Amino acid sequence: MEIINQVERRLNRCFNKALRQYQLIDDNDRVLIALSGGKDSLFLVDRLARRRSVFRPQFQVEAVHVRMTNIDYESSAEYLHNFCAEREVPFHLLTTSFDASTDRRKEPCFLCSWNRRKQIFNLAQAEGFQKIALGHHMDDILHTTLMNLLFQGRFEGMPVKLPMKKMPVTIIRPLCLCHEADIRLYAQSVGFEKQKRLCPYETETHRSTISSLYQQMELLNPETRYSIWHALEREGKLFPTPTTLNSEFFQYK
Repeated sequence: MEIINQVERRLNRCFNKALRQYQLIDDNDRVLIALSGGKDSLFLVDRLARRRSVFRPQFQVEAVHVRMTNIDYESSAEYLHNFCAEREVPFHLLTTSFDASTDRRKEPCFLCSWNRRKQIFNLAQAEGFQKIALGHHMDDILHTTLMNLLFQGRFEGMPVKLPMKKMPVTIIRPLCLCHEADIRLYAQSVGFEKQKRLCPYETETHRSTISSLYQQMELLNPETRYSIWHALEREGKLFPTPTTLNSEFFQYK
């Protein structure tokens, strides 16, 4: 139990530090959480619901889950609704799909992600949300940086705060300083329910290979994550200029 308490304290420190250091939430913000149903987005709902009770900043938070009807990837809508209700977080359930035959040059992952985020952005604009919160943690950002470097020839990760150019909405990643291992241990200890079915394409991407490569890098240098993170900070990659929708910046978590 003491180990779990230590993990939770460490996660709280990282979460609060990210909100403060990167000024992710302002007074009177309405924050929409993209809730996939995985451990990371569930943890994000839990933390933002708790943080909401603090005097400053004062903000509102709601969550949205997008179900893709033609992809065998599913979380229990009832569980997500109850999870949010227990924390007094309003919950939205949206349903959509895509037709892969319309553009055979695009992979199913791209089309799925694009259509999911389109639904989320439409809801955010219609309901007047200033921020969209995603559940990407530090490991996600570092792995994306390595993928972009190896396969795209670009040194870029996922920004912790990204204003959209064509709409009054900003993407934020409040878990950006949290380690995945800590979130996983905490989720297991408090009994977060796992997704009913995982994405059938997730093992076909480069991400699992990059994760293995990253683990080898940490064996060579246990401070690898901080070296890469500080490099991203120095190059200004955590706060890029406003942009239009971009799949590399907005991956549904």
